Amino acid sequence: MSEVHVARRALLRERCAATAVKDGPPDAVLVTRPANIRYLTGRPSHGAALLIGPDGTDTLLGPASADSPDHHTGGRPDDELRTDRLSNSEGDTAVAAADLAATAGVRLLAVEEHHLTVARYRAMASVAASLRLTGLPSPVEAQRVIKDEEEISALRIAAEITDQALGELLESILVGRTERHLALELERRLIDHGAEGSAFPTCVATGRNAGLARHRPTDRRVEEGDFLSVRLGAQYHGYRCQIGRTFVIGTAPEDWQVELYDLVFAAQRAGREALTPGMACSDVDRATRQVLKGAGHAEALGSSTGHGVGLEIGEDPRLSPGAMGKLDACVPVTIEPGVHLPGQGGVRIDDTLVVRPAADGGPELLTITTKELLAL
Repeated sequence: MSEVHVARRALLRERCAATAVKDGPPDAVLVTRPANIRYLTGRPSHGAALLIGPDGTDTLLGPASADSPDHHTGGRPDDELRTDRLSNSEGDTAVAAADLAATAGVRLLAVEEHHLTVARYRAMASVAASLRLTGLPSPVEAQRVIKDEEEISALRIAAEITDQALGELLESILVGRTERHLALELERRLIDHGAEGSAFPTCVATGRNAGLARHRPTDRRVEEGDFLSVRLGAQYHGYRCQIGRTFVIGTAPEDWQVELYDLVFAAQRAGREALTPGMACSDVDRATRQVLKGAGHAEALGSSTGHGVGLEIGEDPRLSPGAMGKLDACVPVTIEPGVHLPGQGGVRIDDTLVVRPAADGGPELLTITTKELLAL
């Protein structure tokens, strides 16, 4: 994918050159956020800094401890990205990149102000006194919103791995096992099926814990009649998906469980059906929220219906009441409503989908584990 990353960096350079800032367009751009560096280089680069220089000269500076095939000191790999690393373990890659930019004659350097600390910003300014620093409004994040087919392919595989891990768990004996044990088993199964790791901390919640949006697995054991809600996702080639499902343990569900599940399922379906190119992000949230509101659970959804996914869980766009902007095709998002009844438990249903036009069949569902209310 070297050509893809060269093209991404070229597009970023063009976007920044066309951005109106009071000091004029920047001569170079410094990228320090790890997910953005991976997007622009294809390399996991913890602690690195990427200098997008003038005339297509781009340099990836890694820390002194970065002893891996991804760092070729002074080299120029196939994608025309120069890579180097610091000689001093106490050095700072962003500061070194600022010094490199100043040496190359850069006068105005755009930085990721939303990622840099004040201390790091000041250190850069002190080392390169001739360099002026300016901020740009998240240009890489904006570029990352619409995914290309290589990225969507990685998300599909992440979703397949996640579905496999969850499907195998559902075939095992669950009664008597703890939330913590089940979460650890799910994460092991993700690795067994080829994931780099978990996309986020796996959540397993049973009984009165089920349906909580942010629940850390405990030593509570699964009992017959419990709701069991699970949220997990695999990371594959850096790309992360999310799935959430709720089941009943051991016996046929009670009437209140069926009623609650049907409500959340209807809300989730409304959100999925609203995922069309050109739809306002806030309208997707409204479609989901209205179903819950009609049943007296207006506050259950929390701050949003879902969010974008990709190299991070929780990317743009945000599907929330105050969200600005509209959906584009080829944008992967989650739809994840839930209702929790204190003292009883609750239901969550999460899917990862890719926005597609109706002519292409509508939203593409990546996470395909059944949403039928199963008694396990």
